[in-house]
Amino acid sequence: MQIFSQDVIVYHREGCHLCEDVVASLSQLQEDLGYRIKQIDIDEDPKLQKKYDADVPVVMVNDDVIFYHFFDEEALRSALSN
Repeated sequence: MQIFSQDVIVYHREGCHLCEDVVASLSQLQEDLGYRIKQIDIDEDPKLQKKYDADVPVVMVNDDVIFYHFFDEEALRSALSN
């Protein structure tokens, strides 16, 4: 049984191909790096929609934005090692 030590938050919206790509890339490394992926649809919360509307996907670890729009494995690994 895999134990996940950290959460990776993905702010996304339905129909966003960049969001789908980022989640797919995160899923590929999830088991090796031991994190949970939590997806939050910004369109379900007006505050999040206003904040992240043009920036999705937004990926966060420990309340810090790690990257926007495109998957960045180096930034993810760095954030998870801190």
